[in-house]
Amino acid sequence: MNNKRYVIGIDFGTDSCRAAVINAENGAFVSNSTCVYPRWKEGRYCNPERSIYRQHPQDYIDALIKAVGEAVRLAGKDVSCCVRGIGVDTTASTPVLLDSKGIPLAMTPEFSEDPDAMFILWKDHSAVAEADEITKLAHKWNVDYTSYSGGAYSAEWAWSKVLHVLRTNSRVAQKASSWIEHCDWIVSWLTGAAEPAKVLHSRCAAGHKAMWNQDWQGLPSEDFLSSLDPRLALFRRNMYENTFTSDVCAGILSKELAVILGLPYDVKIAVGSVDAHVGAVGASVAEGVLTRIMGTSTCDILVKSYSDTGERRLNGICGQVDGSVIPGMIGYEAGQAAFGDVFSWFRRLLMWPLTLLDKSPGETLEGIIFPELEKAAVQIDPAASSLLALDWINGRRTPDPDQYVCGALTGITLGTSAPMLYRSLIEATALGTRAIIDRFETEGVYIGSVRAVGGVARKSPLVMQIMSDVIGRKVSVVDCDQACALGSGMFAAVASGLYPTIPDAQKAMQSPVGTIYIPDMKAHSLYEKKYARYQGLGAFVQSFRIPPSK
Repeated sequence: MNNKRYVIGIDFGTDSCRAAVINAENGAFVSNSTCVYPRWKEGRYCNPERSIYRQHPQDYIDALIKAVGEAVRLAGKDVSCCVRGIGVDTTASTPVLLDSKGIPLAMTPEFSEDPDAMFILWKDHSAVAEADEITKLAHKWNVDYTSYSGGAYSAEWAWSKVLHVLRTNSRVAQKASSWIEHCDWIVSWLTGAAEPAKVLHSRCAAGHKAMWNQDWQGLPSEDFLSSLDPRLALFRRNMYENTFTSDVCAGILSKELAVILGLPYDVKIAVGSVDAHVGAVGASVAEGVLTRIMGTSTCDILVKSYSDTGERRLNGICGQVDGSVIPGMIGYEAGQAAFGDVFSWFRRLLMWPLTLLDKSPGETLEGIIFPELEKAAVQIDPAASSLLALDWINGRRTPDPDQYVCGALTGITLGTSAPMLYRSLIEATALGTRAIIDRFETEGVYIGSVRAVGGVARKSPLVMQIMSDVIGRKVSVVDCDQACALGSGMFAAVASGLYPTIPDAQKAMQSPVGTIYIPDMKAHSLYEKKYARYQGLGAFVQSFRIPPSK
């Protein structure tokens, strides 16, 4: 009989669900599996030209069952019978509107094909006007509900998205009774807690994204929400007062799902969390270390003790939540609204003419174009190019959230090549990182080094070296391609009683650091000058900010 103990980490990303069976004693991955969301893969329910990105709840269910089921099968019965807990993380803010029974509207026949009844993905920016309206109202209110989100509310967060749908889709508005975050809903589905009152809501997801805070006894007041739309006040009455950190057990895996997934009946489910936050935990986040979760966008995570922060609120930093990362500490979230998406955009730009050619070599060309770009870009002297790019292609997340600003490129000449453009985009993302670090330190939060997690961090030495050169700090890349799943596994280990605290789980289950990038100080001095130009370009572009539509 196997006496070891195992946990499962489930990571819902933008494109797919990943599940990993993890040895709780040492953090080793026994097996893992990934399933792409089938409807999302087909491009259904999205309109990129209008910044609309929606996902069907059934996609999440189908992908989870397939990914977890396959990971459990690969692990074998000797392992699966010893699984003690499951942790879940999702992208956020990713809300969905519910009917009076707590069912996502898209799961009802009437709204099964209505995008507004589905989960509204984090990168959906259709609610920029509503976000701006919420920010302005909060600044005039007797309580500033944006004070823990850097003084601004974002189009990426729940209340703005919900408000936008209520105003633009009367059919959905008539049936909607409240809303729920993806991580809370999927945990309630796993445990069979169908009644809204039985759902344990994530502190991590509710924090700044839903403007929940203990200082004002939970969510924003009914009066505040009613000033935006009376229907929001009605939602507030049907929603939660308390939130829970993700080391808390939300319930037991339902017997029905235990049978389907091939797991024991007594598996404990941790309260859900946000992917970047558990990814930082999986990367052994610590005080003084900025942990960068680098994917389609970036999330920059810091933790500080209460004694260091007191009641200080950081200007322009979008997330400051008690217990959002490690229970018992203040978690800080910043980030860039586009990172990997910047490079993907450039790839699409280059690939478009090739789509007009014979399709047979297309796959080969797409596969080699980025390695060839990197080879060429490595040879470019940063002092030899006048190009300067601004990384606001998907708006600006931090510092000072603003979805109305756009990217920019200057310094183009007749000698500008594709590799030069590619390198300037890499430099832009690194300069954006520098701006985030500067804002933290201006606000009194010291950053000694940077730890990076994600596909870009592991696959692109050029990106990571430029980042190190620009910020003038050591950058350590964690040797784990599933840090979010590992972090969720750590929360599962604590929630199921295998460890008393998250730091204890981290010590036992942490992944080692792989590659370490040391800044080239000669290059750093060159980038100091480019950073001054970057700030100037940003101020210029800011002056052309698109005003909110009335």
